[in-house]
Amino acid sequence: MITLILVLHGAATWFMTGLIWFVQVVHYPLYDRIGAESFVAYERLHCSLTTIVVAPVMILELLTAVLLIFQRPRCLLLPEALLNLALLALIWLSTLFIADQLHGSLAGQFSKETHQALVGWNWLRTAAWSMRAVLLAAVFCRGLNN
Repeated sequence: MITLILVLHGAATWFMTGLIWFVQVVHYPLYDRIGAESFVAYERLHCSLTTIVVAPVMILELLTAVLLIFQRPRCLLLPEALLNLALLALIWLSTLFIADQLHGSLAGQFSKETHQALVGWNWLRTAAWSMRAVLLAAVFCRGLNN
């Protein structure tokens, strides 16, 4: 069961890491190409559809990260599990208190400043997910070598 928790956690993390890089490099930068007349409708639909895709994966990622604090495989050290959860907490907090707020503003009206803030702040989530992906890759490698 512990191995399954780690595998599900790794899969969720690597999925979200790939998705956040796509969003950061491709999706968000193209926001200013949509056009002001259709942007609000686009942004609202984007938010609702994105939630359908990311919410279940982020919840799985959070639940398995917490479980890994208490039920760790030998290849996952406690400091690594705690760092993993701390980075995930940073992702969740920046999503709830920064990204969601900026998306809320953009859902009312496109603003170049808000768009730039979204792209800029999203680097924090991109970096945190990337660090977690590398950390988990090291944990998996250690597990495979033992």
